[in-house]
Amino acid sequence: MTLTPPVSRRQMLQGAAALAAAPVLLRGSASAAEDDSLAGRLYKTLKIGMVRVPGSLTDKFKAAKAAGFGAIELSAPGFDIDEVRAAVAESGLPVDGSVCRGHWKTRHTSPDKETRAAALGELKKAIVDTHAVGGHTVLLVVGHGNDGPEEEIWERSVENIAQAIPVAAERGIVIAIENVWNQFLYDHGGDHKQTAEKYVKYVDEFKSPWIGMQFDIGNHWKYGSMGDWIRQLGKRVVKLDVKGFSREQSKFTKIGEGDLDFADVRKALREINFYGWCAAEVGGGGPDRLAEISANMDRVFNLK
Repeated sequence: MTLTPPVSRRQMLQGAAALAAAPVLLRGSASAAEDDSLAGRLYKTLKIGMVRVPGSLTDKFKAAKAAGFGAIELSAPGFDIDEVRAAVAESGLPVDGSVCRGHWKTRHTSPDKETRAAALGELKKAIVDTHAVGGHTVLLVVGHGNDGPEEEIWERSVENIAQAIPVAAERGIVIAIENVWNQFLYDHGGDHKQTAEKYVKYVDEFKSPWIGMQFDIGNHWKYGSMGDWIRQLGKRVVKLDVKGFSREQSKFTKIGEGDLDFADVRKALREINFYGWCAAEVGGGGPDRLAEISANMDRVFNLK
């Protein structure tokens, strides 16, 4: 099978986002380019587990769409492909990607060979299933710093994850590494002056356009400037997660609450010419709560 040229990877992701969110794109204008609005650049999605409404999967998809989201992110593997396809068709809400289901427990950094093999199998299955329902990314937490010295877990996780790249490339799926509190690639006990240098080097280690970052804007505000991390990561950022965080109180918050510098985040995203999906990753709920989350995203990203 002929693989997609590397240069088209980001174009593919951006094109998919623009197509699924065409009504948003049509609102773009010269005025949007003159301020820090991300309208026409950033498209809202959310995790399926946040949608807490009764009924079928189709009902959940419809609730997310009614709240103002342009897509939804599943947990993979484990969903019923036919059920998801039906939900997409009946609701008109596409799947933009998935989160690898067992990555915290079954880790690519594990010193146990069988555990790493299981992690690889799960990642491959997540890629295949995500492609089957029209998604373009699989979010991955690569492991945990407790699995050994950084140099060792770096090497064995890269070696393990790299084996999934051909499966991803054949299907046009990006393995999107998330920055999380896993005590790897940053100093967990350190201050707020850290950089994204290790994340940059880690992603580049794969030498593949099918490995990128699903950069979580809230996760590392405790450790550094999220605007500057976005600037450092640059083209490696293929997707975003968002939540709020308060350095002063050292806790996660609702989107827009706390002291996270969203103005600089907006500026940085424009500087790296980001176009794509941003997934809410906060406490969910019913229709009112989903609408609140959607409105919070509109506000912090200046979408309306």
